[in-house]
Amino acid sequence: QVQLVESGGGLVQAGGSLRLSCAASGRTGSSEIMGWFRQAPGKEREFVAAISRSRSTYYSDSAKGRFTISTDNTKNTVYLQMNSLKPDDAAVYYCAATPRTSGTFRAGTYDYWGQGTQVTVSS
Repeated sequence: QVQLVESGGGLVQAGGSLRLSCAASGRTGSSEIMGWFRQAPGKEREFVAAISRSRSTYYSDSAKGRFTISTDNTKNTVYLQMNSLKPDDAAVYYCAATPRTSGTFRAGTYDYWGQGTQVTVSS
């Protein structure tokens, strides 16, 4: 089992920045890919970014150039630095982990999920 706890969400003005954190505990060694997803009211959960054990990174088109995913293995923590935030970025952001090495962009690939952290962007 892997436990994930997100933090760092909040209210920010459009154009501002936030850094989300995801602290992992438990069998973290089994996680090949760590990802961030988001879900806005009335919408499906969508992929935002992911990072593999080999530090390969993946981004959605909306995140490219604005968001950066990174890890600190000494702290078992994954970060999502979000810059130039837009009102469309407002959502609950979830951290996820999977022992699989493919299907990075699909929510169904991930076995473990955090409780989510709310990001609100005012225009």
